[in-house]
Amino acid sequence: MIASLVVVAAVAAAWALAAGRLERWHVRAPLVMVLAGLTTGALTHNAVANSLDSGAAQHVAEIILAILLFLDATAVPAGRLWGNEPRAAARALLLAMPVSLLLTVLLGLVLLPSLKWAVLLVLACVIVPIDFAPAESLVRDPRIPARVRDVLNIEGGYNDGIISPLFLFALVLAGTTVDADSALEALAAAIPFAVKAIVVGLVLGALLGGLMNRAERHAWMTHQSRRIAVVVAPLLTYTVTVAIEGNGFVAAFVCGIAFRFVRQIGVRRRLAAATHAEDFELIEDTTAMLTIGMWFFFGIVAVYAFTTGIDWRIVLFALAALTVLRIVPILLAFLGSRFTWPERLMLGAFGPRGTTSIVFGLLAYNVLPTGDIENTVLLAMSLTVLGSVLLHGVGSSVAFRKAKVEEPAR
Repeated sequence: MIASLVVVAAVAAAWALAAGRLERWHVRAPLVMVLAGLTTGALTHNAVANSLDSGAAQHVAEIILAILLFLDATAVPAGRLWGNEPRAAARALLLAMPVSLLLTVLLGLVLLPSLKWAVLLVLACVIVPIDFAPAESLVRDPRIPARVRDVLNIEGGYNDGIISPLFLFALVLAGTTVDADSALEALAAAIPFAVKAIVVGLVLGALLGGLMNRAERHAWMTHQSRRIAVVVAPLLTYTVTVAIEGNGFVAAFVCGIAFRFVRQIGVRRRLAAATHAEDFELIEDTTAMLTIGMWFFFGIVAVYAFTTGIDWRIVLFALAALTVLRIVPILLAFLGSRFTWPERLMLGAFGPRGTTSIVFGLLAYNVLPTGDIENTVLLAMSLTVLGSVLLHGVGSSVAFRKAKVEEPAR
């Protein structure tokens, strides 16, 4: 364990010292840390299984996901809940994403018939949500039309928060004998969890945001204390919600939406316009550090997953998840929209998988029955995320060097 910490710290330090130069070569932190993790995992994979399937690993993954969900919810551009293209964002989240989940389950029934549909639903929730950690420059690249970047940014921020209650419902269902009664029981158990989460998230998010506005108006806070308060918000929300047996992930996500909305009321009233952006610097840096460690750990996990055996059907399943299972639902959802066909193809093609899939995959591995089921989920997650690092992280950079994408006139 100590040796792994030394490696991750040393590699992270080396990347930080050369980040600017590496960025010019389109080499980013996820790729560097995954390569370091793969190398470390090849030497230590026998010790991974025990640490991976443990309560400590599960709790760490849960905390990371809660912070990520909160930060994603606060990252809405221009303070608009659905961005600058609300109808297009709704098409991506409320039409394309459910279709993608459904097609993923159906393909799983064909390729992996030994798995019951509840496990396939868990697997779909793991590999469908997009996350721009492997290719974050995509949502900033001016060569991509602004409205495409806006929709991708909203989808990447919201999809994991929307899927998380379905993911937890599927986990409960996957541990039972799947019939109509058990499905209704799982749903009945999930609804109170979600209701508590929404209430706690709204109350704490609005309360903390309002208290910060008031404290700032009376000059009670410092620059540092504001940044710390933002980091504390998702941690407090998650722990309180779990303590009352609610869904901590949904609560953290809802808290982020409410917190950002109330805080921006203060900005519009010029309470904190000059310093509001600084409030999120510490949580952004904290999240960056957590995800750097997560990418390293993912490399180790991937090596372990590969040693359990690679089935060509799972390889095909992961490849389909990154391509047709993403592109086809987007094209269907955007029929009749103002988006051009090249823009629709971009929305479908730019669907990287990252930390959300990793965390969901690790949680599923810890909860699902030991044996082939958990190994299949872990392998599918590893192949999908690793494929995304290569396809969306490295591949998109190479493609952009060879072709310039012009934004169409409106």
